[in-house]
Amino acid sequence: MDAMREKNGKLAAYAWPGGYPILYVTSDGDVLCPECANGGNGSLARTENDPDDCPNDGWHIVGCDVHWEGPSEVCCHCGAEIESAYGDPDNDKGE
Repeated sequence: MDAMREKNGKLAAYAWPGGYPILYVTSDGDVLCPECANGGNGSLARTENDPDDCPNDGWHIVGCDVHWEGPSEVCCHCGAEIESAYGDPDNDKGE
């Protein structure tokens, strides 16, 4: 996960070049927005486990990905929508 950190130490919200939206995946398969992945909104998210942490408690970030295409993903903590870079191809409007 260290490769995804910006100079300020926070996990990136966008992949560069291009500004593609990044989402973070937790140990239980849920998705976090970058704000919650960085501990915002009261989140307990972390990229490493302490010995006393439960590795599958849903707060351990195990991966990240660019959300290239498809419907918006919803952050499991705050409910924010993470829009895809190229929209939803199944949307009649093409958005």
